[in-house]
Amino acid sequence: MTTRSERERLVTELWQEHLRAPFPDRLREADVAGVSMVLLDADLAGCVSVWRSAGGTKDDGRLRILERRLGDLDQVLDLLGDPDEATYCRRLGRLARLVAGATGAGG
Repeated sequence: MTTRSERERLVTELWQEHLRAPFPDRLREADVAGVSMVLLDADLAGCVSVWRSAGGTKDDGRLRILERRLGDLDQVLDLLGDPDEATYCRRLGRLARLVAGATGAGG
């Protein structure tokens, strides 16, 4: 089980990696399985950013967004053929799962 301080440390580390990583070029204008990758990235990263700014607290609205968009991410992950795209999206998914408190499967 991940404690709150461990979760915050992991989120900080992954967030810094995420901020340094370029958004994959092909995904800038791509819809994968009907999911806009730019909007998916913006929604998930936005929830992570707000969680960090709020000192590690989450609200019900953002939790619903995280849950819905993590479902979308799960739907597209196996369809990403480029390893850099997959790495970028998996890291974002892990971040979002840590914030949602779901550190188990799929993260």
